Amino acid sequence: MLLAVDIGNTNITLGVFNNDELIYSWRLSTNITRTEDEYGVFLKNILRENNIETKIKSAIISSVVVQLTELFQNSMKKYIGIDSIIVSHKIKTNVLLKTDTPSQIGADRIANACAAAQLYSTPAIVVDFGTATSFDIVDKNNEFIGGIITAGMKIQAEALSSKTSKLPKLNIEAPESVIGKNTIDAMLSGIVRGHAAMIDGLISDCESELGSNAVIIATGGYSSVISRYLKRKFNYINPDLTLIGLNILHKLNS
Repeated sequence: MLLAVDIGNTNITLGVFNNDELIYSWRLSTNITRTEDEYGVFLKNILRENNIETKIKSAIISSVVVQLTELFQNSMKKYIGIDSIIVSHKIKTNVLLKTDTPSQIGADRIANACAAAQLYSTPAIVVDFGTATSFDIVDKNNEFIGGIITAGMKIQAEALSSKTSKLPKLNIEAPESVIGKNTIDAMLSGIVRGHAAMIDGLISDCESELGSNAVIIATGGYSSVISRYLKRKFNYINPDLTLIGLNILHKLNS
């Protein structure tokens, strides 16, 4: 069995694969103050609770938090006794990384592109709703050619609340109408519907540059919230896309 770990700025997502089947997944908050031992005990406990502690034979890590990459690798070695692959532009992939600076591509974006190319037809655009909202674009030749990164909806909500004294904190949820009849609904409309309008416009512009329609795949926590407001609907919503990409990358590099 494989343990796949996706370390993001807000959450750490873990998944256990038995060949191509994702059989378990967990999520915990990202915390750079936790120690190697704290993460190790957590990992050991959740694997033991599911009776798979001794069945995990290898691991792969995607991380955008530099402080946690090596810490997590050491933690898994110390507490579970397994080695892990760190995703970077240097490992084997099923797509060609054709950006100006491949070394700057986020590991999660590489995993998304690899999963999109293997699971769906290309050209493909992955819209990943995380701390940031990112577009990962694979062209018809299975080349990862770049994408778009913008502030995610949670960042927008936090910015409105922290930078304006009279606006409240709020949870991201779907507004009932575009015209907000109170402050919270007005904020939600601006954040959610504004994000949807941005995504519609950017997908259209990306397809113009690609020269054809693309398969649009959504992943990340807010994909279901925003999907109902899009004029151009997602072809697929796959919340496990990044973990699946990590499983693909591990097979290519083991």
